[in-house]
Amino acid sequence: MALDDKSYKFLKEYECESVAFPLISTGAFGYPKEEALNIAIKEISAFLLQNDMTVYIVVYDKGCFQASKRLLSDIEEYIDENYVETHTSARNRTIFHSVTEQRNDSAALPLSAAVPLFSDTWGDADQADQEESLDEMLSRLDESFSQMLLRKIDERGMTDAQCYKKANIDRKLFSKIRSNVNYKPSKPTVLAFAIALELSLDETNEMLMKAGFALSHSHKFDVIVEYFIKNKRYDIFEINEVLFSFDQMMLGA
Repeated sequence: MALDDKSYKFLKEYECESVAFPLISTGAFGYPKEEALNIAIKEISAFLLQNDMTVYIVVYDKGCFQASKRLLSDIEEYIDENYVETHTSARNRTIFHSVTEQRNDSAALPLSAAVPLFSDTWGDADQADQEESLDEMLSRLDESFSQMLLRKIDERGMTDAQCYKKANIDRKLFSKIRSNVNYKPSKPTVLAFAIALELSLDETNEMLMKAGFALSHSHKFDVIVEYFIKNKRYDIFEINEVLFSFDQMMLGA
């Protein structure tokens, strides 16, 4: 099932900004749904590299949008090993034993000897110094998310269009990010750009931090995206298939 040139010519002739393609032949005609989806994604992705348009693929059931069983199995295993919820009781037992052992240890530091969070000796002069330094600290803000994104695009030798299309991000949204140095993106948007730029896990965490986010093993969404980054698998459509399979929000538009 390939999308023919006539469709694209029609869209360009009428200057369409968006279009929805149904996953045809996968119903009564019985064409394999997974194969049809892969072909549609491949054809549409090639078209979008040369054209600015929002394209929706219409699927009729979740079975159309299904990653391979092997991949899902690997990710389920990764989630089991890293997802905080599955280890809550085990961690509680560990903490309990640690506290018990400390109490039985004669060399353990008594609670009364712990260093206080706030000292009574902290004088008015020190407080004044803290207040005076606030303006200086604000004047030395680190680069913003927008600045880091544009820097990484240049470092990768990509064009803006190549980056936002690979991230499955709308051109209008990218324009807002480029024109506003203090733009506040959503977490899925940050991760979509991290995938498009093929950032390492450390670089991804840095970019997330610029936008005020972090990857957390308390959320399946974060663990799944982390799995793909650690394994250097940067196909955003494959990632979205898996996120969809686990009923999570997807990356990009």
